[in-house]
Amino acid sequence: MQQNTITEQMTQAGQKIEHDSFAIVDQEVGTHTYSATEWSIVRRMIHATADFEFNGLTKFHPDAVSAGIKAISQGGHIIADVEMICVGLSKPRLSHFGVDTHHYISDADVISRAKAENSTRAVQAMRKAQHLGLLENSIIAVGNAPTALLEVIRMIKEDGLRPALIVGMPVGFVSAAESKHEAALLQDTPWIITQGRKGGSTLVVAAIHALLALAEQAAK
Repeated sequence: MQQNTITEQMTQAGQKIEHDSFAIVDQEVGTHTYSATEWSIVRRMIHATADFEFNGLTKFHPDAVSAGIKAISQGGHIIADVEMICVGLSKPRLSHFGVDTHHYISDADVISRAKAENSTRAVQAMRKAQHLGLLENSIIAVGNAPTALLEVIRMIKEDGLRPALIVGMPVGFVSAAESKHEAALLQDTPWIITQGRKGGSTLVVAAIHALLALAEQAAK
C-alpha cells in the first residue's frame, strides 16, 4: 500500500512521532476484535487520548467505515454539534476531498429558538441544519451534546432523515450513554459510537481524520 500524503503529518519529524505512537498502541493492545479499517479508527482515537478503554468501548455499524469513506470521497458535508470539532479537523485534508464543515450552536436564531421552546441549543442547531438541507447524506458528528444525537435519531425515525454516517460520541453524565445506546439500535443508518459516558470532540476529530486517511488509501 502506498504511503498517504494528504492525510499525513506535514513534516517527517511529525510523521515519525505519529507512526511511532501508533506502533506503541498496536504493541500494547495486542489482539483485538476489530477489522483492519475499524482498528485504524480506534487506534487513532486511543492515540488522541492515551485511553486504551476505547479498545472495546468503540462500536461500529457494519456499514460505518464504507459509508464514511464514500461520503468523504464524494465531498459530503460534515455537520457538527460544536465548533470544536470543526476547528479540530484539518482544513487541508478536508479541502483535498472538497468536504466542508458546519455548526450552528452559537447562531443567534438558534439561541433564541432554544430559549423560546425551552429546549437546548444543540437540538435547535440540528433542526437548523436540517432546515438548510445539510443533514441528508452527510456525516453528522456529535462529540459534546447528547441532545443533538437524540434529535438526529428522532429525525431518522420520524422524518425519514438518512445521513451518510453518524459519529456519535457525546461525553457526559446526563443522557450521554443513553443517546449512544439509542444510536446503536439504528439498523439502516451507519454509526460509530463510544459506549458509556466517555466521549468528546477530540475522539470525533480523531475518528474523522482516520476516515480521511482511509478515503485517501481507497482512492489509490
